[in-house]
Amino acid sequence: MIDLYYAEDDAQIAEAVKGYLGQKDYRVTVYPTLSEIEKALSRQIPALVLLDWNMPDGQGEDLCRLIRRNWKELPVIYLTVRGDSADVVSGFQSGADDYVVKPFELEVLHSRIKALLRRSGGASAQYLSCGGISMDLNRRQVFCDGKEVNLSEVEYEVLLCLMRGKGRIVTREKILEQVWDVNGNYVNDNTLTVAVKRLREKLGQPLCLKTVRSVGYRIEEI
Repeated sequence: MIDLYYAEDDAQIAEAVKGYLGQKDYRVTVYPTLSEIEKALSRQIPALVLLDWNMPDGQGEDLCRLIRRNWKELPVIYLTVRGDSADVVSGFQSGADDYVVKPFELEVLHSRIKALLRRSGGASAQYLSCGGISMDLNRRQVFCDGKEVNLSEVEYEVLLCLMRGKGRIVTREKILEQVWDVNGNYVNDNTLTVAVKRLREKLGQPLCLKTVRSVGYRIEEI
């Protein structure tokens, strides 16, 4: 199934959208506040975000701008009652890819989602997220709590290895093999220890990055 996130505080509308799209092979997770969907985005990136404008804890355009700063190609569609031309223009200026005014036909929404996903080419696959850390694989950028972090080539590759194994123990041997030995460069075990230490410092000592003593490391949601 294709994962979608939906920021919507109207339970009736949310359930109607979730139920209809669920029949079309989409898994829709509804978030009634912006803070909840922001936390979800820090853990996992969906294929597309559906976004209401007026939310209990803020304006949808703030989330849209956040998405554009951190996940530039992640598709966003506004679903809102605000249909004035000025609102539509503002929505696109904040970074939306499409704008649907309530009330809307579910069949039309489905068609727009399909078209946008087709154009985006599965953009969500280029993003990895965990515990406030996100990686843009196409641009080789790393963000921590929304701020870009400059990593060395080795630090980036170590983080990438851990993020791709999210939730699992990645052994020291595997990291050494993937980050160094693939290029024919032999290094001793202490090199990895130093690289992880520097990585932790640059990421602000993230709690999601665990050391498994004498085995390796694990990055996981906390």
